[in-house]
Amino acid sequence: QVQLVESGGGLVQAGGSLRLACAASGRTFSWYVMGWFRQAPGKEREFVAAKSSFGAANYADSVKGRFTISTDNAKNTVYLQMNSLKPEDTALYYCAASSTWPLRLSSAAYWGQGTQVTVSS
Repeated sequence: QVQLVESGGGLVQAGGSLRLACAASGRTFSWYVMGWFRQAPGKEREFVAAKSSFGAANYADSVKGRFTISTDNAKNTVYLQMNSLKPEDTALYYCAASSTWPLRLSSAAYWGQGTQVTVSS
């Protein structure tokens, strides 16, 4: 019954912007933390950003200052605004949810199917 659905991925030139969205449905009342991971070809899945219901936010050093995570509680949706995109940002981006903070790969309880982001040079 629990489902996360990502959208907003696509192809963009370096320096451009994209906004990813992750809509949650089902029993989400215990989801205090939502965030994003990404996985590039031949690479391990890595943490990108997370936000808690308490207002805390965390970002990977590689995206700090360029990406912004936000939530719309009324829509049960988490967003990832990605600005100044670089070719190294190219990856499959996954939405994840957890009941614990901080968000880690091992603690994520639910995952979306992923949305592809491709940044051309």
